[in-house]
Amino acid sequence: MNRFVQIRRDLHQIPELGFQEFKTQAYILSYLETLPPERLEIRTWRTGVLVKVKGRNPRQTIGYRADIDGLPISEQTGYEFSSTHEGLMHACGHDMHTSIALGVVTALVEQPIDDDAVFFFQPAEEGPGGAQPMMESEEFQAWKPDIIVALHIAPEYPVGTIATREGLLFANTSELFIDLKGKGGHAAYPHHANDMVVAASHLVTQLQSVISRNVDPLDSAVITIGKITGGTVQNIIAETARLEGTIRTLSVESMNKVKERIEAIVAGIEASFQCEAVIDYGAMYHQVYNHEEVTREFMNFTRESGHMEVIECREAMTGEDFGYMLAEIPGLMFWLGVQSEFGLHHAKLRPSEDAIERAISFLTSYMKWKGSR
Repeated sequence: MNRFVQIRRDLHQIPELGFQEFKTQAYILSYLETLPPERLEIRTWRTGVLVKVKGRNPRQTIGYRADIDGLPISEQTGYEFSSTHEGLMHACGHDMHTSIALGVVTALVEQPIDDDAVFFFQPAEEGPGGAQPMMESEEFQAWKPDIIVALHIAPEYPVGTIATREGLLFANTSELFIDLKGKGGHAAYPHHANDMVVAASHLVTQLQSVISRNVDPLDSAVITIGKITGGTVQNIIAETARLEGTIRTLSVESMNKVKERIEAIVAGIEASFQCEAVIDYGAMYHQVYNHEEVTREFMNFTRESGHMEVIECREAMTGEDFGYMLAEIPGLMFWLGVQSEFGLHHAKLRPSEDAIERAISFLTSYMKWKGSR
């Protein structure tokens, strides 16, 4: 078995939530200690790891980012190496992201390039967001790269394929939490209470009108309410209710407009149901905008090298905090085909491990080409 496939399997068994990746950090550090130290510098930041592979004659620094956290999903893959952390799973492929990055680190230690290469093993991509605070750290600023690249696995594409595009790749995203508080009471006396289950139901229905009636039809936006909680038992009128969801837009202007409309609708619910409401937008992620020149050069390299088939894809409503890095540093993100029947954030996601070695070989070739020009 390829050793980086084994690393992926090891990591798959220990998924951890954002800023709780203690075992994952320890695993990464333990592996790095097995490499020849002459060209390596290693730093930590919270639960993340930063690794510099020193070049032979550096003129620039090439950055590579891999996210390392898992999701609060109970695994149903049937793997022999399934998660040993109950209720947690690497359902977004960050175990593969990390193993691929470690593979490229290893290759550049063994076969150094001219330029320095810095690898950022970033925590908390799934929430509350690790990219922005990592970028603000002294550790990141000391090794801030001149360009930066990252990948995300794509279950819908076959192994041997990558997909990306110049410009907007992933959407602006924002979490959405709305808490409603009314007056509870006995189910037999609804006139003495303000029922927050009813208020929440009206609110969910009204929120569906925001996209259809307030967003330019030629633009794109999504509001999804993924969770509603309220009440205690069947014969007590609920005093509180909570809605949890997400907003996705392809433009900053649409994000602002959607939030304005949500706030107006919630104010109407407060007046209609004589309740109090609090909105919390939680973590907000900047759009992933691939720099045109770097991306065009990357796609041309891919076509000419023959390592991978490259597809120019459409933009997606996916959220990724790598967008914060691209807002300051030229670079790109691309989809890596891993061919799985089940998609991202699914309890049965089974990405093809054949993609690991292919990705390591491809990225190593790209780094050698980019870092020795």
